Parts: sequence; C-alpha cells; structure tokens
Amino acid sequence: MSVDFSSFDFLVVPGRENAPAEHWQSHWLGAFANSSRLIQEDWSRPELRAWTWRLNAAVEAAPRRVVLVAHSVGVATVVRWAQSRPGLARNKAAAAFLAAPTNVDDPDPSFDVVRNFGPMPLAPLPFPTLVVSSRDDPRVKPAQARAFADAWGADFADVGEQGHIGSAARLGIWPAGLVLLGGLLARI
Repeated sequence: MSVDFSSFDFLVVPGRENAPAEHWQSHWLGAFANSSRLIQEDWSRPELRAWTWRLNAAVEAAPRRVVLVAHSVGVATVVRWAQSRPGLARNKAAAAFLAAPTNVDDPDPSFDVVRNFGPMPLAPLPFPTLVVSSRDDPRVKPAQARAFADAWGADFADVGEQGHIGSAARLGIWPAGLVLLGGLLARI
C-alpha cells in the first residue's frame, strides 16, 4: 500500500542543542516539503513545561495530522506531551518516529540537565510508534531503549553501532532511517 505523504505534516522534534545542518533531522526537513522544526527558546537547558507547551502549540496549529520525528530528549518531550494531552495526541498525531530516547531517569550526573523530564512515562502511546536505538548510545542502554518501546506499545529497531544517532554519526539523509520511517508510515 502506498503512503500519501501530503496527507500529514512532519514535525521534527530535536533534542538538546537542536539539530545542526549535518544532523539527519535537518536533512529530512529538506527532503519533505510538508515538514517543520519545533523551535525551543533554550536549546541548552531543556525544560519540560516549556518544551511540551511548544510541542502542544505546534501540533494544535498544524493543518493536518502530524508525524512526530523526535531525537534524544525530544523523545521525552513527545512522550510527556502525549501523556499530558491524550485526546489531542490520539486525534492529531498520526505516528511517532522516536530515535535515541535519552534515559532521563539515569542517575549519572551528566543527565542532570534533562532530569526534569523524568520520570519517563511508561504507558502505551495512542499512535503508531517506532523506537530506533543504537547499541553503543551513551544516553540510553539498548535494554532500556527496548523496555521503553515495549512500555509505549512501539515497534523497535536496532540500527547497530551509531552512537547517539546524531551529528557525530555522520548519517546525512540517513537512507536506512528513511526505510524505517516508511515502514512506520505504512501503519497509518
């Protein structure tokens, strides 16, 4: 079955420090005409209320249903937003592609800047979801990423050793990620 990409909008939800030009999310923004980037006021110090409020406003303002494309703490933003606005999430979000979900509950001090997003909700999400994880991600252990996927009722994809699946991985437009996204979109 063919997917009609014009029937929804792609909303890219970057993690901390945004997604620079070399990040796969930025490449995807250039690839899909019906896409936009969620802009946060402070990219260095993510704050749960501000980030989820901006996500809520963007979803409400979107003319069509949205496909959320989140990375890192952007994943926690999506999950916390869906928990706080279940009706809007169910009606307006078509699907979510969640890459490299930062474990905001990790006690290591390097996670302090994102700790305000915890505890990570572990309830099923009301839309088709794919969690994409790397075996050597320093921000989430593979078993934890899989546990998140299971709790959220999401499909799970192991992409090998790609670090935090960000700019350092040098994925470009990330063709393998686009294939995964296509599989998710086929479920809509």
